[in-house]
Amino acid sequence: MLIGIEEHWVLPELTAALAGRDDSLAFNDLGDHQERLRDLGEGRIATMDEQGIDLAVLAQTPPGTQALPAGDAVRLSRLANDVAAQAVTRHPARFRALSTLPMSAPHEVADELRRAADLGHVGTMVYGRSGDLLLDDPVYDGFFAAAEALRQPVFLHPQLPSDALRDASYRGFDPMTDLALATFGWGWHVDAGLAALRLVLRGTFDRHPGLQVVLGHWGEVLLFWLDRADSLARVAGLERSVSDYLRSNFHITTSGMLNPALLRHALSVTTADRLIFSTDYPFQHPSRERISAFLDEFESDADREKFKSGNASALFGI
Repeated sequence: MLIGIEEHWVLPELTAALAGRDDSLAFNDLGDHQERLRDLGEGRIATMDEQGIDLAVLAQTPPGTQALPAGDAVRLSRLANDVAAQAVTRHPARFRALSTLPMSAPHEVADELRRAADLGHVGTMVYGRSGDLLLDDPVYDGFFAAAEALRQPVFLHPQLPSDALRDASYRGFDPMTDLALATFGWGWHVDAGLAALRLVLRGTFDRHPGLQVVLGHWGEVLLFWLDRADSLARVAGLERSVSDYLRSNFHITTSGMLNPALLRHALSVTTADRLIFSTDYPFQHPSRERISAFLDEFESDADREKFKSGNASALFGI
């Protein structure tokens, strides 16, 4: 069995509410992305069959509802979670879903996580910033406590950096190059890796040792800079090294980046028990042949099966 856990969709009402609030939404309109993102039925399943994917874990595209005012975020998060749950009910053998949470309304987040879990959502997808609030802000500690108690993994996905950071580091070219540099070309991944590192430094996993976080794109740069990141642990007064938290509280996905060199590096810093397949659909769309060739890179059948489905099944209770 092959499970993909970062397979995106969009809620049309959310797209309309986000108009003018997030430039990265332009990527949803490239090619046939919009059609694929809105499809929670037979078209998506046909594509999964072509790729050899048995089960997709659905998640909203960035920025979810986090760029919206609190009231809109609560209303549209609830709607998104209801719609995703209905899709899973229609196709229980092919879909599961990650919840969308109103992170711009911090005191509503834990309640919506619980409601979504009751609907059958197997985890949640969040982003590193809601307005000026960073994900490691103490106001979200109740959310992390609830996620730990409910055994709801938290997928920390990249998002567009703040406008101030874009001015400082990601502008000065033509508009499309500016946007690409701030998103898939660099900024998305550095931003998400930093958000994860801040959670570690904030002591989140000391307070919530059972909390599990998922990082896409081979760990959002963090896996490749652990020699330096580990030096932060002593300064921050952490109980363990950053590497230790990474190996016990984080799972890593491929996000369609099926590069054997990245696999070998990931296995040098974490274990096969922590790696999970994903395609980042529809933004990455690897063929069945490319997926099969990558699966052949695993040295044992046991590790290959963990990556294909075992780890996802255990983490998300599938």
